[in-house]
Amino acid sequence: MFVLLLVLIVVLFGFGFLNPIWWVAAAVLVFGATRYGRHGRGGSDFGEYQDYRDRRERQDRWDRRYSRQHRSRWNRDDRRDRERRG
Repeated sequence: MFVLLLVLIVVLFGFGFLNPIWWVAAAVLVFGATRYGRHGRGGSDFGEYQDYRDRRERQDRWDRRYSRQHRSRWNRDDRRDRERRG
């Protein structure tokens, strides 16, 4: 998709030597690509992957933090529960 957009911009820029309105069209495409491209709301695959990776990293940090921090308390609570039952 990105390559196709790049080729289209280059072609429109080339047509701009014939008629300057094509330069305006190329500029609009460049603006649209930068405004709604990879990091915007354009829904590109790369941006979605970054969002997925960020969510996964946050979840991993959360899991590491709370599994390590509260492990001894959870084990202590489990022992108390086993003592009450046994």
